[in-house]
Formats: sequence, structure tokens, C-alpha cells
Amino acid sequence: MAEPLIKLSGLTSGYGDVQVLWGIDLEVREGEIACIVGSNGAGKTTLLRTISGLVHATGGSIIYDGNDILRAQPDVVVGQGIAHVPEARRLFRGLSVRDNILLGAYLRDDRQEILADLELIYNLFPILKEREKQDASTLSGGEQQMCAFGRGIISRPRLLMIDEFSLGLAPQAVERLSEALIEINKTGITMLLVEQDVITAFEVAHYAFVIETGRVTLNGSTKELSDNPMIRQAYMGI
Repeated sequence: MAEPLIKLSGLTSGYGDVQVLWGIDLEVREGEIACIVGSNGAGKTTLLRTISGLVHATGGSIIYDGNDILRAQPDVVVGQGIAHVPEARRLFRGLSVRDNILLGAYLRDDRQEILADLELIYNLFPILKEREKQDASTLSGGEQQMCAFGRGIISRPRLLMIDEFSLGLAPQAVERLSEALIEINKTGITMLLVEQDVITAFEVAHYAFVIETGRVTLNGSTKELSDNPMIRQAYMGI
């Protein structure tokens, strides 16, 4: 069995005096797609932001590739090979699709390899090639999410974290993006997804963690959890 690429132990964090995460234990193995599911306000987004260094961790450890990155600044986290695609895409208005994607490569200096990776992204999402000069903020929601994926991929991450990729998108767009995530994972990129749509998350991921009020309450393979009556009733409407 593969070793964990990232392992969280007793992780706590929050915003000022408000604690959100209460001793999170979680690990994602190399080559795996893992997902974090739970209701609104459970702490899912805060968890990704804490790993990225955007939210200050108050305790515990984040061991990534053998190193503790608990106190690392966001640029150091990216430099270590962790990319974060945030909720709501967060593309830059006024910049083209191409320039938004290339922002993800700001720590790289291998120009020819960057351009080669850009072409790989365009092969994965041909519509982005067609619209590479278009203001990214004028794309449809699904196309903006493709652009955000591309910005994450071009940093050449070992771990790609994606927050709520299906949010507000039509079912057809969600299906295409789900297929893309599986294709991206086949290139060797490990993934950690936060997703409120549990059915979609379980279709893509191999392993899942259920978070309630800042704590992991259940974890297991997505196949196992899909058959769990509590999960089916509380999160899948079955």
C-alpha cells in the first residue's frame, strides 16, 4: 500500500477566537483521489485553507512528503508541490484565459516546459484553447472551472486540492469536470476534493472523510460509505 503523501494529525485552526477545526486526523495516499464531505459550515473549506497556509493552524501537524508544513507560508506550500483550486474559481477579471492559467506557474522558470504544460491543459479542455484570449470572467461557470483547474495543474503539483468544483454548475458540466479529474489523476497527481455533492464526490474519489462540526466522524472507501445507511440518508437523499 502506498505511503501517505500528506498526513494531518490533531489539526486545529480557526479565525481569531473562533475555532473551526477540532483535532483533524486525515491522510491521503500517493496517487489517490480522496474527498471531504459534510454539510455547510462543517469546516471543509477551512481545512483546505489551513493546509495551504491561508488560515493559521493553532495545533497539530501537517506532514507532507515527510516534512511538517504546519507553519509554512502559502508560497512555500505551493513551492512544495501543493496547489489549491478555491471555491468559486477566483479567476482574475480583465485577464485572458491564457494569462489566468499561466498565473499558476509563477514559481516556475522553465518556460518551454510551462508552454508544453499549457498545451496539455488545452488538450484536456479544448474550449480553453478556443477562448484563450477571452476575458476569463466572461466564460460560463463550467468553463471558468476548467480554467481554474488549468491554473492549478500548471504549477505541476503532486497534490491538487479542489474546493466545491460542482458548485452552481449544470449536471452536464459537472459530469465533464468529473471525467477530467479522473484523467488528471491518471497522470500521477494526487487529489483532495472538498465537495458538498456527495454522490458526485463518491463517483470520482477512492476514499472519503466525513466532517461534522470540525471533526472527522467517519472515513472509509467511497464504496463502503456509499452503502452506509446513515450516509445515504443524511447526505445522498436515498
